[in-house]
Amino acid sequence: MPQSIPTMTSRAFATALALRPNLVSWFLGAGASAASNIPTGYAMIRDFKTKIFCAHNDIPRREIDAGDQVWVDRMNDFFRRTSMLPPDGHPNEYAAAFELVYPQERHRRQYIEDAVKNGVPCFGHKVLSALMAAGKVDCVFTTNFDTLIEDTALSANGLLQVADQKRPTVAAIDSGERAMLCLKESRWPLVAKLHGDYRSMRIKNTGSELEKQDETMRHVLVEVSQRFGMVFIGYSGRDESVMEALTSVLKEKTPFPNGLYWVTSSVSKLLPAVTEFLIIAHHAGVDVAVVECSTFDEVAADLIKEIDLPAPLFNMVTQGRPTPRLVPVELPSNTTRQYPMLRFSALLIESMPRVARRVTLAQPLTTPVARGLLREQHCKAVVASYGRELAVFGRDEEVMAALVSVGGQLAGTVDLNPKQDSWALGLLYDALTKALSRHRPLIPRYKRSGHSLLVAGPREGEDQDWARKRAQDLARLRAAYEANLTGQVQKLGFPFHEGVYLKLEQIEDRWWCGFEPYTFVDVPREQLDQAPTGEVASVQEALGVQYGRRGGDPAGDWRREHWATKYNKHWAAIIDAWAAMLTSTRDGTLRAFGIDDQAGVDASFTISTQTGWSRPGHHHTYFERTK
Repeated sequence: MPQSIPTMTSRAFATALALRPNLVSWFLGAGASAASNIPTGYAMIRDFKTKIFCAHNDIPRREIDAGDQVWVDRMNDFFRRTSMLPPDGHPNEYAAAFELVYPQERHRRQYIEDAVKNGVPCFGHKVLSALMAAGKVDCVFTTNFDTLIEDTALSANGLLQVADQKRPTVAAIDSGERAMLCLKESRWPLVAKLHGDYRSMRIKNTGSELEKQDETMRHVLVEVSQRFGMVFIGYSGRDESVMEALTSVLKEKTPFPNGLYWVTSSVSKLLPAVTEFLIIAHHAGVDVAVVECSTFDEVAADLIKEIDLPAPLFNMVTQGRPTPRLVPVELPSNTTRQYPMLRFSALLIESMPRVARRVTLAQPLTTPVARGLLREQHCKAVVASYGRELAVFGRDEEVMAALVSVGGQLAGTVDLNPKQDSWALGLLYDALTKALSRHRPLIPRYKRSGHSLLVAGPREGEDQDWARKRAQDLARLRAAYEANLTGQVQKLGFPFHEGVYLKLEQIEDRWWCGFEPYTFVDVPREQLDQAPTGEVASVQEALGVQYGRRGGDPAGDWRREHWATKYNKHWAAIIDAWAAMLTSTRDGTLRAFGIDDQAGVDASFTISTQTGWSRPGHHHTYFERTK
């Protein structure tokens, strides 16, 4: 997060909001109901994954403890080696898993009803509902399916005289006209449920349902965002349709005129899409702030310290507040277990770029749009956007030629802080992938879910000198795999390439390049778009599902057999070979472009040739043998 976008404490936010609480609307995500005995999206993903894992492996559900790290690791490994679901943490993971387990809308609605029916309003719900009843909050949006906020608001109004009551109008996606009427006639307060609730005839859960926002509700969201400020709490920003609607507001004359506040436990936990949205909003002139606070209840506790409520409502809120208790806790005194030393498939990054070329623009661009402009001009630069400015690695001349249509101008350099700024981390991740593939028989694959490198196979009519060099460079890797590194899947004919997933992570104040070997199979898209087959079909059959819209992985069985016989000694050799391949340089430095300072700003990395090892808990004789 750029230093120009401030963070603030929950108490400071409450103090500011207390001046004019009616000028700010609220947006509640699943995290706002986490303390209400309602599973969050993350909890439901774990439940769906457990069901799929049990069905595929013919394991009774009662035999698995989804909270046990051993089972968690086994399930994570299972999903990494299949293609049934998007990668862990992907924005579409929830929708894909939900639709795989329950492809019928009726069953999804029943699941949601069971999940929310035992919900109990948390302290945050009670405070926000009291503010609505007191006429201090006019509009609340939510993506949640529960009815906690509106039920609590009705209870709060029951404590007031009829003339003083502010009963909310509730509108879901099957009653959008009701929300429109509130908007036109300023009939506040309004509770707008963007994804419906469990009683709605329509709810939004799957990928296709979440791709597009209901037009009426979208209009209400956009219009309210031009009249009020907005505070987001418990919302991850994973819904593309909602984020698209919010981003479109920034093009209007008065977006979020009374500020934009995003509540999160830590700035580092914001998704890239949220960070980019806040940066663009900041450059559009919106008063943006990140409120660092762990829970909805904590924000609510600070609010009632600053905002006055009628006595009946204040008593209702404070009576429901849990009493703080100090409980003596005996600290653990067990000695640490003594583990042997383990090898990691990770390489220490001893140095990496501290600055990139700074380019100013005549208009704000997102990173994908900037990349598209570069591709159109065959410019191979690496770029990241932060509002009206770009951070770039590559040749200045080529970059300027590609950005002439948006008024690109060279403006010195920009400091990179990947620990603080997600755009800087993404830029360095892209540059590292490019540097690792340069002058090597490797093909970089840049994906939003994670980058990877694939072994380059022979090409028809290629230069014989290049073919010999490729074979020489890959000799150690081929010996480690004891098989061809590229080829075709038996019986299916799909091309395959050995490769590695890449990660750029900071652990204990050091940056590491992690690499995970895997086998990429180039399955034609039409194969994936067909009716479910293979693993997906078997899972759906075991779950009692008769049909589904997601395709399977035709090469899943082959891939598992391909890796089944690779034991520890094979893995050790493969990690050795990949480490040697990735760190081989003439002068010890990896460069993304190999240009000098006069031509532009290059991305240069220095990486250790030795993989990481865990530290032994005590002296072992094997430590001498492995040196």
